[in-house]
Amino acid sequence: MTVRAAFENARAEGRAALVGYLPAGFPDVAGAIEALRVMVDAGCDVIEVGMPYSDPVMDGPTIQAAAQQALEGGVRTRDVLHTVEAVAATGTPTVVMTYWNPVERYGVTRFAQDLAAAGGAGLITPDLTPDSAEEWIAAADLHDLDKIFLIAPSSTDTRIAMTTAACRGFVYATAVMGVTGARTTSSDLAGPLVTRARVATDLPIAVGLGVSNGDQAAEVASYADGVIVGSAFVRVLLDHPDDRAAGRAALLALTEDLAGGVRRG
Repeated sequence: MTVRAAFENARAEGRAALVGYLPAGFPDVAGAIEALRVMVDAGCDVIEVGMPYSDPVMDGPTIQAAAQQALEGGVRTRDVLHTVEAVAATGTPTVVMTYWNPVERYGVTRFAQDLAAAGGAGLITPDLTPDSAEEWIAAADLHDLDKIFLIAPSSTDTRIAMTTAACRGFVYATAVMGVTGARTTSSDLAGPLVTRARVATDLPIAVGLGVSNGDQAAEVASYADGVIVGSAFVRVLLDHPDDRAAGRAALLALTEDLAGGVRRG
């Protein structure tokens, strides 16, 4: 299934899609795959596999801690691709979220080829903008990979139009000014940003703003096509470092809560 098809299926059911994120290699490679499969089974419609990076300037402390643990465990790009392959085999669209430097180091054309071969659906590039992405856009188009760029409340209407025109799959609306992380309240910037983006594109628009429970997911699902959750999933596993079974059980409960939320929205 494609990413776009996952969003269309959710819309046909009268709900938003749930997009779940975990870094590859956290708590280790096998553990991340197990956790992501739990998230798929419990209701995630699209999976983001994070590429751990040594300088994650846009990530909050929760995801930074998980990425650091993965890096200390020796995770490499091949492990990210292996994780994508394992999750994509479930039939759930699986994309990689990564800073641009690791892709450049690996080789842009080679990365696109290997991601496609692993069954990956595309790439989310938080620090790469379409006007600097000529090589990636060409490689993605060659291998039929989704190009998912970010828009923010600070984006001008012209910038939103340019960015969404370059996207395929969905548009990532980051509605929190600053680093990522779970929050206790929703951002009042998200709704207006989605409204502005809808003027520019008919692609699905998914919002990431630190959602950590089903009620927040329902709120975001009332105006967005997708609800992106990352830090809350990571936090559950960080809270159970010595008991993986308990961590998976907590992850299952959280995913079910969030999946219920997007259906209420």
